[in-house]
Amino acid sequence: MKLRIGHLYGNLLNTYGDNGNLLMLQYCAKQRGVQVETDIVSLNQPFNPNDYDLVFFGGGQDYEQYIVSKDIQAKADAIKTYIDNDGVLLAICGGYQLLGHYYVDAKGKKISGISAIDYYTLNQDNNRFIGDITIVDEETGDTYNGFENHNGRTFLGDGVQPLGIVQVGKGNNGEDKTEGARYKNVFCSYFHGPLLVRNNHLAERIVDLAIKNHQKKNLLA
Repeated sequence: MKLRIGHLYGNLLNTYGDNGNLLMLQYCAKQRGVQVETDIVSLNQPFNPNDYDLVFFGGGQDYEQYIVSKDIQAKADAIKTYIDNDGVLLAICGGYQLLGHYYVDAKGKKISGISAIDYYTLNQDNNRFIGDITIVDEETGDTYNGFENHNGRTFLGDGVQPLGIVQVGKGNNGEDKTEGARYKNVFCSYFHGPLLVRNNHLAERIVDLAIKNHQKKNLLA
């Protein structure tokens, strides 16, 4: 079988080496004997939800994120369809923010997301959450270690679970002990590091979900 990975704006969003997450996903798939095909879906290109078994959406600087925020509106319905149909997606930092309703950047400008998942992100005045972070995934009991570096403060809505509960660090907003988001088969986080290189058990979980979905599609086809 061949696992198809879509890399949203991979030529624009790669802060702190977050493309390492993509390399880890490819590695885990190949360890399972699965071929991998990866496509970058960028500016002025359509996103077809039926083309991919797994999607990665990384983060970037404010300038690049602003450009992406304009372009992604044309892909919004297709991305929502992919998520609603249990498509597997990993979003980091800026990608995480853009899947929500909106985020406020460091200069106070409100940037529209695509409202695929119920959360929003505010900024901080002259402050960032920076440092090592440890969380516990309440669903699996797994511990994830990483590094956070973000100005945003994200607040989750009803029906959206955190990726984990903060043991060390600040997490989504420094207030409610949540970090990241889980909705259907979407995994979101502020972890850099990259997240999956330091937490291979999460990478394996994501790849296994994508393989399962691929097999289910083939049975229904």
